[in-house]
Amino acid sequence: MPVISMFYGIIIYMNWNDHMPPHFHAKYHEFRGIFTLTGELLEGNIPARQMRQIKVWAELHYDELEADWEVSRQDEPLYRIDPLK
Repeated sequence: MPVISMFYGIIIYMNWNDHMPPHFHAKYHEFRGIFTLTGELLEGNIPARQMRQIKVWAELHYDELEADWEVSRQDEPLYRIDPLK
């Protein structure tokens, strides 16, 4: 799965041509989660602090996440998204 961003030990990635609804994956150490493009947890288990960071990041980069989702549906290379600072 292509990595699209990394910050504070969190790795954000998106599958190529993945299933609906639009989402991204996050990994923090042994924790993993699947999130909506607005940063809501759909499935998995991520510590609360990292969930807040992921949500803030997703809200800041919603348009870019949406663009990456559309690109992924066309089997095109994904764009990197700036980390949370």
